[in-house]
Amino acid sequence: MPQLTRTFSKSQRAIDLEERYGAHNYHPLPVVLDSGKGVFVWDVDGKRYFDFLSAYSAVNQGHCHPRLVKVMQQQAERMTLTSRAFYNSVLGEYEKTVCELFGYDKMLPMNTGAEAVETAIKMARKWGYEKKGIPAGQAKVLVCEGNFHGRTITIVSMSTDPDSQGGFGPFTPGFEVIPYDDLPALEKALDDPNVCAFLVEPIQGEKGVYVPADDYIPKAISACKARKVLFIADEIQTGIARTGRLLCSVPDEEKDAARRPDAVILAKALSGGMYPVSAVLASDEVMGVFTPGTHGSTYGGNPMGARIAMEALAIVQDEALTPNADRLGKLFRAEMQKLVDAYPFVKGVRGKGLLNALVIESRTAIEGSPKTAWELCLLLRDNGLLAKPTHGDIIRFAPPLVITEAQVMEAGNIIALSVRQFA
Repeated sequence: MPQLTRTFSKSQRAIDLEERYGAHNYHPLPVVLDSGKGVFVWDVDGKRYFDFLSAYSAVNQGHCHPRLVKVMQQQAERMTLTSRAFYNSVLGEYEKTVCELFGYDKMLPMNTGAEAVETAIKMARKWGYEKKGIPAGQAKVLVCEGNFHGRTITIVSMSTDPDSQGGFGPFTPGFEVIPYDDLPALEKALDDPNVCAFLVEPIQGEKGVYVPADDYIPKAISACKARKVLFIADEIQTGIARTGRLLCSVPDEEKDAARRPDAVILAKALSGGMYPVSAVLASDEVMGVFTPGTHGSTYGGNPMGARIAMEALAIVQDEALTPNADRLGKLFRAEMQKLVDAYPFVKGVRGKGLLNALVIESRTAIEGSPKTAWELCLLLRDNGLLAKPTHGDIIRFAPPLVITEAQVMEAGNIIALSVRQFA
C-alpha cells in the first residue's frame, strides 16, 4: 500500500489522509477543524471561525456545551448500552420527557435521522393497512419535489436529486412525488384512497432553505386529516428551536391535535451534536401498530443517548434558545437584506429563525475563473466564518442557537466584507 511520506502542514496532511483512505462521497470545504466551543470552531493551526453550519443544525446548543460534556462523562462511567433486550433505568424517563415536551403520546427511539425516517415510513404503511384498510402491498406515501430525507435506498427512492439516485436502482416503490408548497397538487393526490401518509419538511433545508407560504403547512395538515392520511413532519433540521419554534410545523401554543402533525421526526439537535440520537413521535393509535419483533435497533434508546438528549432539551428551555433564534434570525435577515439591496449578484435572503440562506448569482471573472457560491464560501473561510453552498448558488447560514446579538453583528460584518471582496 502506498505510504504518505512527504512533509505537509497539519491541515494538508489531514486532508490527504482522508483523500487517500476515505470514500469520496463528500466535497468538504478545505478547512480541518480540531476543536469547538459555543459558536466557534478552531482549525488544526489554531485559527478561529464562526460556525454557521452547526453540523447541518445538529449543534443548536453550541459546540461542547459544558452541561452535555458533563452528562456524557457521567453516563459513560455508569452504562452506555444495554440493547432493548432489557429495560434500562434512563429510557422511560427520556420517553416521558420527549412526549410531554412535544405533546405526543408515544415515541420510538432511534439513532440517525435516516433511521427515524425509515421508521416513520414503516409505521405509516402498517397504519395504512391496519387502520385505514388499504389493500396489502398498495400503500402509498406522498413526498415533495426537492425533498431531502436521508440517503438510504428507500429514502433516495423518493428523491428528485439525480446525484442521490444515479447508479443506485432498483428503487423502493410506493412513493408519489408532488410539487412543494402546492396545496391543489396535494389535495388532488390525497384523493387516492391508497395514500397512507404525506411526508414533508416544513422548510426544505437541502434545497436551499426553501420556505413555503405561511398557510401551506397548516392547510396541508387539515387536508390530510380530512382524508384519513397521516401528516408526517420531518423536523430533523427544523426542529428543536432552530426556526424560532420548538417545532417549525406547529406554533408552540397549539395544543389541538387536529392542527398538529400526526407524527414528527426528530434527530440532529436532539442530542446537541454529542451523539447520534433520533426519534419518531406519534399518538397511541398510530404508534400502536408496532408490536414486538416488528421494528428495532440495538443502539436505539441506549442510556447514553437518552441521558444526553434529555440534557440537550433542557438546555434549549433553560437558555431560552427558541426566542433567541426567532429574535436574532430577524436581525440576521435584516443585515443580509442590506447586501441584497447593495449588490445585484446577491439575489435574495430567506429563512426562519436561525435557518437562513443567501442566494448568489453565479458569474465569471474577467480572467475567466468562476465566481460561484463556493468561491464566496472560501472567502468567508479566509475571513473567519464557515458556511457551505447548496445547489450551486445558495449559501445556508445556520449558527448555533446560543449565538448572541453582538456575535450576529460580528458575523454579519464578516459576510459583508466577503461579499465586497467577491464583487
